[in-house]
Amino acid sequence: MIDSHCHLADETFASDLEQVVDRAREADLERALIILEAGNPKEAAQAVKVQALWPDVRFAIGVHPHQAHEFADDPQRAATIVREQYTVTSSARAVGEIGLDYHYDFSPRDVQQAVFRAQIRLARELQRPVVIHTREADEDTIAILRDEGGGEVRGVLHCFTGNDALADAGLALGFFVSLAGIITFPKAAPLRQTARRVPLDRLLTETDSPFLAPVPYRGKRNEPAYVARVVAALADIHQMPDSDLAERTTSNFHTLFRP
Repeated sequence: MIDSHCHLADETFASDLEQVVDRAREADLERALIILEAGNPKEAAQAVKVQALWPDVRFAIGVHPHQAHEFADDPQRAATIVREQYTVTSSARAVGEIGLDYHYDFSPRDVQQAVFRAQIRLARELQRPVVIHTREADEDTIAILRDEGGGEVRGVLHCFTGNDALADAGLALGFFVSLAGIITFPKAAPLRQTARRVPLDRLLTETDSPFLAPVPYRGKRNEPAYVARVVAALADIHQMPDSDLAERTTSNFHTLFRP
């Protein structure tokens, strides 16, 4: 199994990082993709510790839409910072997470869009995939991916909670769809229905830990080991053994991120 999106460099894991990694490996996780906030020295330092404990982890580096306002005067500077950190992080495999968030609007929407565009152009230049965050901004997210991706940029719609239209649009662009613990929530029936339409060769699993712990851990801190619950839920949806679903999504991860 692979956790294709987690935040192990977050300070939430600082006090028991070794134990969290041990539990992930005991749960038969091959590796995890860890998201790093570009230009955050604390996360960069913890990333070094994670790599030492778990050499198979890989990283994605980007400016989240919540932080886009920090680059309002020069959106291109966001891409520059990502580029600089990417070039010195040997295990970096993607640009992300990046995108648009119109739910919280912590950053002005035009600034979010400009920072998003700059980072997609960087990913296109680096020939690396993108990890996409989109919340209540689906039409603009897809439009910008079409505009800036040029049919060349691939990636993943992370922690997917969208509808059929978003799934179809992402798939049409060659993107993968990643499901997190929300798929296990009792009220997530519409999401489970949408997950059924995602082809097995475009499916990924993640935790987005420390957020969104799956049932039966809901309300607690999430961690990579719990991705097994997501695998089980998706295996049930696709009516196949857990082991087969895990093997399929692991293969998909390697296809996209070339780890």
